[in-house]
Amino acid sequence: MTNEQAARIADFIAPLRVEPGRRIVLPKDFDPGFCPPGLTKETGQEQLQRGIEVLAEYQDRLAAQNVYGVLFCLQAMDAAGKDGTIRHVMSGVNAQGVRVTSFKVPSTEELDHDYLWRYANALPRRGEIGIFNRSHYEEVLVVRVHPEVLGRQNLPAHAHEGIWKRRYEEINNWEKYLVDNGIVVVKVFLNVSRDEQRRRFLERIDHPHKNWKFSAADIAERQHWDAYQAAYSDMLTHTSTSWAPWYVVPADSKWFMRMCAAAILGHTLISIDPHYPTVSPEVRHQLAAARAELESEG
Repeated sequence: MTNEQAARIADFIAPLRVEPGRRIVLPKDFDPGFCPPGLTKETGQEQLQRGIEVLAEYQDRLAAQNVYGVLFCLQAMDAAGKDGTIRHVMSGVNAQGVRVTSFKVPSTEELDHDYLWRYANALPRRGEIGIFNRSHYEEVLVVRVHPEVLGRQNLPAHAHEGIWKRRYEEINNWEKYLVDNGIVVVKVFLNVSRDEQRRRFLERIDHPHKNWKFSAADIAERQHWDAYQAAYSDMLTHTSTSWAPWYVVPADSKWFMRMCAAAILGHTLISIDPHYPTVSPEVRHQLAAARAELESEG
């Protein structure tokens, strides 16, 4: 990877980044249907393949160095394409170095701990890429849109006052702690439009091989679209930081969305710039002796 190539990737994803302190209002500030003029699906898929190759190289170096871990958080409305993004973007990497965690309704045990406990238990190890398919941000999204979920967390009465502002601060501080300890945090919001979500839901209903993807609960959640847009707007505004930025990726075009996600993760790994460990003179001597012994067998 040359400096020029790295700079091109950085320039490409720069418009997707939420600058710290910027007030975000969705969907006004980020167009779910955006695609650069002149970029075709064929070209985009070629660039995605090159991005996958970059990820494979840098993931191997990340694992060998064993100093940094990467936490890649994916948030989105239903049918935005989280699963497909993970499947395509990570298709070329070593599965042993990637761990995907999907967070469902919390268990009784998880509810008996603080709200970040179950996410902390799933963090990547050094040398590993951890992907959160939905993440700790559910605690300021679905929990905010559905107050009854907050009620099941059994918080003391005083903890409800100013809870969203406090959770933004707690999450920012937790992510700063992770980054300071070598766990690099990068966050992607797949920004799908209401119309495109409707089209994808209809596709899931109309095609038998996609019926399994559909849930009546998806339609129920769709009724809260405006509330979710407001919650996402506040989340992006208050939790995009210099140490753990948010990227808002247009998700109406799946091929462009995947290309962007690969570029963002690739940029993260390039910024870490992991290197293969160098061995000591003693180890080099042992390697030379091993080579001589193996060659003597021929």
